[in-house]
Amino acid sequence: MKRALLVAALGLAASAPALADLALATSKNCMSCHAVDRKILGPSFKEVAAKYKDNKGAADMLATKIVKGGSGVWGAVPMPANNQVSEADAKKLAAWVLSAK
Repeated sequence: MKRALLVAALGLAASAPALADLALATSKNCMSCHAVDRKILGPSFKEVAAKYKDNKGAADMLATKIVKGGSGVWGAVPMPANNQVSEADAKKLAAWVLSAK
């Protein structure tokens, strides 16, 4: 019984940051155009993580794109600016997106 509780607690602890940042992404309307594992209007977060996996400046670049928007990297559909996202939240979101497996 104790072992089962320990395994359950470890599982919840490991998923808590992922769920918290999914909640942040949902609250900032990211999920309107993106999903973790499939393309909607924009690329999936897994595709973004794979594209930038070896790019050391990716987190800062993505945080800037989250706030200011961008175009041309993933096709003709531009990503609009998200002025409602603070710099701190953009950095959290970028780090979370880049951690997608």
